[in-house]
Amino acid sequence: MGKESFRLIANNKKAYHDYFIDEKYEAGIELAGTEVKSLRMGKCSIKESFVKIEKGEIFVYGMNISPYEKGNIFNKDPLRVRKLLLHKIEIKKLEAKITQKGYTLVPLQVYFKGSLVKVEIGLARGKKLYDKREDIAKKDQKRELERDFKVKNL
Repeated sequence: MGKESFRLIANNKKAYHDYFIDEKYEAGIELAGTEVKSLRMGKCSIKESFVKIEKGEIFVYGMNISPYEKGNIFNKDPLRVRKLLLHKIEIKKLEAKITQKGYTLVPLQVYFKGSLVKVEIGLARGKKLYDKREDIAKKDQKRELERDFKVKNL
């Protein structure tokens, strides 16, 4: 078995800022041909997107895939709702966890795995303002330590 290629298309850094990510899942995504061509050119944004489970199926909302330039009539709506592909057992497990207080599903990244487009979704809990401040303080502290270390080694 050869090594599968991995190529990142879109990353959702805001999700890590706004949520604690407890678990990650890899899902396929149902796309039209022109959407795949647009993704190959890297034209995708998942900053404002979210995932919902409806009637045993899982969908991603607000995922923006820019229309393919040479796609004319075959182009779909850039913000249309797209179905994610997961096993029923995984969907049921996620649905059970979402019903718990404070859990939600957010897309973390979109990438090519071989020739297939995959979406990594995270089971997330919302952060409070003081959690965000704490993270920023830790990041600043780490940066200061690295700066001090760099100065001492010169």
